[in-house]
Amino acid sequence: MQFFAKVTDISKQRSACAILAVNDKDQLTDSGNALDKASNGSLGKLLKRGDLGKAAGSTLLVSLLEGDAERVLFVRTGKAPVSQAEFRKLANASAKAVTSLKDATSYLTEVAVRDADIEWQAQQLALAAGLAGYKFTRFLSDAKPNPLAKFTLHVSDKKQQKAVQAGTDLGSAQALGSNIARELGNLPGNLCTPTYLANEAKALAKKHPKLTTTVLDNKKMEALGMGAFMSVAKGSDEPAAMIAMQYKGGKANDKPIVLVGKGITFDTGGISIKPGLQMDEMKFDMCGAASVFGVMNALVEMNAPVNVVGVVAAAENMPSGRASKPGDIVTSMSGKTIEILNTDAEGRLVLCDALTWAGKFKPSVVIDIATLTGACVIALGNHATGLYANQDQLANDLIAAGETAGDRAWRMPLWDEYQPMLNSNFADLQNIGGREAGSVTAACFLSRFAEEYTWAHLDIAGSAWISGAAKGATGRPVPLLLQYILKSK
Repeated sequence: MQFFAKVTDISKQRSACAILAVNDKDQLTDSGNALDKASNGSLGKLLKRGDLGKAAGSTLLVSLLEGDAERVLFVRTGKAPVSQAEFRKLANASAKAVTSLKDATSYLTEVAVRDADIEWQAQQLALAAGLAGYKFTRFLSDAKPNPLAKFTLHVSDKKQQKAVQAGTDLGSAQALGSNIARELGNLPGNLCTPTYLANEAKALAKKHPKLTTTVLDNKKMEALGMGAFMSVAKGSDEPAAMIAMQYKGGKANDKPIVLVGKGITFDTGGISIKPGLQMDEMKFDMCGAASVFGVMNALVEMNAPVNVVGVVAAAENMPSGRASKPGDIVTSMSGKTIEILNTDAEGRLVLCDALTWAGKFKPSVVIDIATLTGACVIALGNHATGLYANQDQLANDLIAAGETAGDRAWRMPLWDEYQPMLNSNFADLQNIGGREAGSVTAACFLSRFAEEYTWAHLDIAGSAWISGAAKGATGRPVPLLLQYILKSK
């Protein structure tokens, strides 16, 4: 999809659809009034019929017989100024309503939003349009992608052009990255293997000279002492991969932000095998890795002036005769020994070695992203990502980025009082801490391997995908991560 931000005269702007705001008193904005005048009052007559719902976010698509806009999409805004949450609702509803059209021009930039500027509005509209245009069609023999190919944001005058363009660029990049993450997450485990992810990373490096890719195979990881990672990987016939995508768009001496994604391309639970119900959704256990791919793709497409390394720890967790058993003890790359009490707590085993390896890039910040614990879903549901951090400033910055992008996170405790729950009689630590505070103890486990740098952990088990009739990957937390990376400088 192509995005544009331009000064438009609605009476002359050719478009398959003009998206117009209607407030709680059935009043149009300036552009809506101009189009109503140009169409001999037809918009006002249509609104008087009362077909547009009264609830904020209600939409009504109508055809026009006069003027350069073929259709109008009315969007109910409610009483002005609207809240940021209400505006996102308008953006999402309007975007979904025009995906069957070839193009659309949105005049929702004229809506007054509380505590938000025009750049933020443009970002939300572009993000919503980009996300709404995505459809997973790779294995559907008769399906076609959504036709929406062009989305234009109205700018009222040249003074707003720069701000609207900046918001459009960021929102469209967040949508691009999210959709790449969704596509990878939605792929089945028989196609999206660790080797597949490694090849995707190599292909990205071939396309973009500022990005280089390194892939460690099983032998190299064993030689580096990644015993925790290999304890998971050895149960599968599929070779594992530790992938690093290094993007150098910033100054040569700037330390990079390192993103570490959990890439379990299918998780059976290993010997501690999962119940069969909804086990198909364990293809989504690589959504942390998918989000890293999404961010890296967005950065290179934007030619962003930052240094970022995307690390992906990719493996399958399978219950073969080679698989780890409860009670096994392994040695991590850091030298710490780990007693494996549950082989379904495998994400932290691959991540702990990835976090140790991440230190070699001399990072300014390390953020790991993982569908780590069902306990996080119980704690926060599907709305918020669980956030843990070893420094308050990083936690605050990530939370603020999530609030701005509409990709929210909630900080969870990482207190010393939880650490003894990982004590083992036979090793330096065990890989689970019991039923209580399961997401917290998982984060405590990872914190043992991130003591040398500023670090945050995003548990996306609840936010990475949706179950049920609308089953599919969400692309989160790509918007949050890009907001943080591009706006925290």
